Amino acid sequence: MAVATVRRAVDADVDALVRIQSDTWRTAYAELVPASAIAELTGPAARAAWRAAIGAGGGYHVFVASEGEWTVGFCAAAHHAGADGAGIAEVSTLLVEPRWGRRGHGGRLLAAAVEALRGHGATVGWAWVPEADAASRAFYGHAGWAADGAVRGLDTGSGTLREVRLSGPLDLHLH
Repeated sequence: MAVATVRRAVDADVDALVRIQSDTWRTAYAELVPASAIAELTGPAARAAWRAAIGAGGGYHVFVASEGEWTVGFCAAAHHAGADGAGIAEVSTLLVEPRWGRRGHGGRLLAAAVEALRGHGATVGWAWVPEADAASRAFYGHAGWAADGAVRGLDTGSGTLREVRLSGPLDLHLH
């Protein structure tokens, strides 16, 4: 097995982020999200959004996972204050291409994000995932996070995707 690493994303990673997100969504969410919405993930607006996220600084972080010479996944996360003043590490996106799954890349990405956001004062983590995404729910469950009762609807352009919030401690239990 090649060496697996996680590092902060740079502008040169934008094409890999776009590829990973569109390929993964095409595979995992084809039945949940319309093809037109998935197609938008490769357009100029998506590329601009990833460049902005990479350069945002402060409590915003984007990490990429690599195995050997291949970029295989990424995680975007940010720190913000919750309604009760608690510091929250919110994982907005954590994706690993399915063909690179089950090799620890997701856990390494989540650990890097949590470590960075702890440095900004985060004390709890959360992530929104499609309710029907059993793989993501199981991944976060292995980290000690669980559905906390919060739900929201994501407008897909041709309907609403129901998402559940998973939350938990920042002392991860990855195995």
